[in-house]
Amino acid sequence: MRIVSGKYKGRTIKTPFNLQVRPTTDFAKESLFNILNNKVDFDGLKVLDLFSGTGNIGYEFISRGVDDITMVELNSENVYFIKNTLKILGFEKAKVHRYDVFRYLKNHDTSFDLIFADPPFDNDFIPKLHDAIFSGNFLAPHGIFVLEHDSDLDFDTLKGFTEKRNYGKVAFSFYEMDEHPQTTELITSNSNS
Repeated sequence: MRIVSGKYKGRTIKTPFNLQVRPTTDFAKESLFNILNNKVDFDGLKVLDLFSGTGNIGYEFISRGVDDITMVELNSENVYFIKNTLKILGFEKAKVHRYDVFRYLKNHDTSFDLIFADPPFDNDFIPKLHDAIFSGNFLAPHGIFVLEHDSDLDFDTLKGFTEKRNYGKVAFSFYEMDEHPQTTELITSNSNS
């Protein structure tokens, strides 16, 4: 696993063979961050990384100057690996939680400028995850939710969808939070009456 850009560009992080993960490829990761470069300013960005796995995506955010990042991962070996890697990088500001993602979302109410999620591809709970994020106050106004998923699947009917980008077997779907989502809904419902 390699950090592809920013302060730690080129740093290789060796992952133990026993970790149960499916890391995002360097090609897909670099493509994702090229897109994000045109959408966000990494300085001052508040990021939530769900299903962190090895921390692969989180390290990219940190390398690009994100100081406020929360990483949520259930597997204890992965959490240990993330914390250890952050120490090696000399970055210990990240909040790393060993938590089931849905329990985390149920028990926390902090809002974020950007949420990234890389759930297991064999799971069918993506719409449930999307609803949990959009029904709470997890996305700040104009916040972005990035979902990594199998490129054969489409989630373009979910609220806030803006685009999907395919990179081989992997795809990223982007969702944006309206500044005033409730006001928009009121205007829509009034215009129908």
